[in-house]
Amino acid sequence: MNFLKEDISVWDFLKKSDKPIFLYGMGNGASKILNIFKIHKIKCSGIFASDNFVRGHFFEGFEVLKYSTVVEDFKDFIIVMAFAVRTLEMIDMVFELSKKHILVSPDVPVAGDGVFDLDFYNKNLEKINKAYSLLSDDLSKKVFENILNFKISGKIKYLIDCQTSREEVFENILNLSNTESFVDAGAYNGDTILEFLKFTRGEYNNIIAIEPDKKNFKKLIKTIKQHGISKTTCFNIGIWNKKDSIGFSHKSGRNSFLSDCSIVKIDVDTIDNICEKSKITFIKYDVEGYEKEAIEGSLNIIKKFKPKLEIAGYHRNEDIFSLPILVNSIDREYKIYLRHHPYIPAWETNLYVIKH
Repeated sequence: MNFLKEDISVWDFLKKSDKPIFLYGMGNGASKILNIFKIHKIKCSGIFASDNFVRGHFFEGFEVLKYSTVVEDFKDFIIVMAFAVRTLEMIDMVFELSKKHILVSPDVPVAGDGVFDLDFYNKNLEKINKAYSLLSDDLSKKVFENILNFKISGKIKYLIDCQTSREEVFENILNLSNTESFVDAGAYNGDTILEFLKFTRGEYNNIIAIEPDKKNFKKLIKTIKQHGISKTTCFNIGIWNKKDSIGFSHKSGRNSFLSDCSIVKIDVDTIDNICEKSKITFIKYDVEGYEKEAIEGSLNIIKKFKPKLEIAGYHRNEDIFSLPILVNSIDREYKIYLRHHPYIPAWETNLYVIKH
């Protein structure tokens, strides 16, 4: 089955274009895109930022220009989005910008190598078809198709067309009760705990929050104290498929991640070990590309208690199809849903897994 409406990858499109190509934004995402430009021999004409952010600085050897300057000097050019936006206001701004210029937002994986291009798609088509067949409702299948087309083309219309709110998931899929035991793997600063409290109306059995980054962990503890959140146990540790010590990159943000090449070592453990005495009913996995290993380290709890699962499905190129297949191999009675919440690029594309 072919899900694609797009027949050229964003990288090939940019390489073949004779229009000037400008990156919009700076940071890690822009650096990754420029590296891929080098591999594909794509010429970058420059980098710009919103006018009020330009202070005469340079990035990757380019002077950062004002958007108004680029518009004045280049009447027809391509914008390559190099930063993420998640608020509806910012998404609307980017969408309006796409009406004035050709705008693409290349899908660059948070973890792992390579890009999701046509070659990658064709090599994995059998797995893609299997994952699609496992999805439990029409909206999930629409999200799956749109995300694939976005990953190939970089066209943001596919994301905007399938985005839904987090509220829709909690109200229509997860349906949390007042007796939940919640494991927040990748708890960051406590934001998802506050969301959990909102949809359980503050009533629950217990919360186990796990966050490996030291600065994020301090923010997590501060959130818990500020809001007087009780029945919560916090672990400053990484989640893995075995008890070990492994490299870790501290970025003090959502994208802190485990790494084999990092010189900083942290302790890691399994959710099975950490939660061995708890009857867990809900697990959230957002561990920056190591969701597979985190799930493998939860097999005993998943098989015993059949908890609801929320799994980030966007960190690696293969996550959108490999993770549904993994969940299905653990328990074929699980219902698997896919949702994309407001975000450009395709971050916040999550799997929601429940036992009916």
